[in-house]
Amino acid sequence: MISVTPELDNESNIPLYQQLFIYLKRQIESGMVQENDRLPSIRQLSSYLSVSKNTVESAYQQLLAEGYIQSRLRSGLYVMPLDKLERAASQKLASAEAAQKSEEIPPHAINFEYGDVELEHFPVRLWKKCLVDALEECTTEVYGYGDRQGHAGLRAEIARYLYQSRGVVCAPDQIFLSAGTQTTVSLLAQLLPLPEEIAMEEPGYNGVRTVLLNMGRKIIPVPLDHDGISVEHLRHSGAKTVYVTPSHQFPIGMIMPVQNRIKLLQWAYEQDGYIIEDDFDSELRYQGQPIPALKALDTGDKVIYLGTFSKSFLPGIRLSYMVLPERAALDYRSKLQAYSQSVSPLIQAAMYRFMKEGYFESHIRKMRKLYQSRHRTLLRVIQEQLGSQVGVIGQRSGMHLLLDVYERSSDKLVQQALEHGVIAYTPEKHWLHPENCPPSFIMLGFGGLSEEKLREGIIRLRRAWFPQDVIQYDINRLGKRSEFF
Repeated sequence: MISVTPELDNESNIPLYQQLFIYLKRQIESGMVQENDRLPSIRQLSSYLSVSKNTVESAYQQLLAEGYIQSRLRSGLYVMPLDKLERAASQKLASAEAAQKSEEIPPHAINFEYGDVELEHFPVRLWKKCLVDALEECTTEVYGYGDRQGHAGLRAEIARYLYQSRGVVCAPDQIFLSAGTQTTVSLLAQLLPLPEEIAMEEPGYNGVRTVLLNMGRKIIPVPLDHDGISVEHLRHSGAKTVYVTPSHQFPIGMIMPVQNRIKLLQWAYEQDGYIIEDDFDSELRYQGQPIPALKALDTGDKVIYLGTFSKSFLPGIRLSYMVLPERAALDYRSKLQAYSQSVSPLIQAAMYRFMKEGYFESHIRKMRKLYQSRHRTLLRVIQEQLGSQVGVIGQRSGMHLLLDVYERSSDKLVQQALEHGVIAYTPEKHWLHPENCPPSFIMLGFGGLSEEKLREGIIRLRRAWFPQDVIQYDINRLGKRSEFF
């Protein structure tokens, strides 16, 4: 007889019988419950789950009606064979993206999606003030299409901020604003003479890779070593342009040391090529001293620097920027005349005020402390709950980390997590060839979750992935209690 351990939510809008039906159906489709396995009796399961017999009976009736189980006279209920094609399709649906769109997701699920940010501590009052002040100006720029290159005042503030925080020396005329990093890369591919072949870290950010592929570029995957992209492999790749994330490699998380950054710059000078540096979350470093941006070390003006406000401020404002080498900036600006600015002039004007008044740097300091506290909590709870059964990868900075759940399959891990009210993700899409992603990797974003949610989420993952440990823990706890009676 199978073991049935669903996590039923009495506060959910989904009836208990339907939650139980969904759980059992997925267990059967995933192969966790196999053909000819016998289900517990209605009385046994209702007693074990502390639910009514009607709840269990209704769930079983639905399974019978849909052909997942059959009743055998004086023997019980047994799992019916599933067509292999159906099972394969159901396993594909176990991916986090498909799971998120499903109507069967519990409404109180804990979502470890990467990219979510803290909203409860967002300075709404100050941001609203900046928006209102920008509106009251009634200038042509705010109410029109705006400067093609971006708000002049905001570009000056970004230049000042980059010098103070990342050591990047640039003029406002070298800065170009756009609506997100993908838009920036798309414009780069259109307006600069980037070569047909572009090297990328493998694995690397799928959002940029997809844009480059859609723009007709061929991606040359370059493997990582323990410090980031392998410069030695890059030298032998034949590429003249490379996209990298040196301050926090995405998604693995290593930080490229200064010595390797210098080697990478030397490669660019030798090739007379470009390095596209995506510095997407450099503000969020939790261990050691900040390392200067690659652009700050670039004496040969060969680094195209990409930055964004999506992680440090708010993704909804859709505001990113890039710093171009001086010669490239001239060429880019001349070709940009046929394009309108993609960022709302109102948002740009408001962000200019937010930075000029010092609100942005104050916000960064607060968020860094908050995310660092969540980061510490997440690592502590992972150690407490999952212990030596997982490895943690890329825990020095940023708003995500990877778990290596030893000798397990990510498809099943994602499915089991969902059944316990947790949405977890496989990072496989960030590999050019997803089959090369280690099958035991799980990606956890933590930016949008409180410390209480993080703790609860990891506890649920322990119940989902290591139920025997939970049972043993409960037995040990009961044994300790009995000493007092």
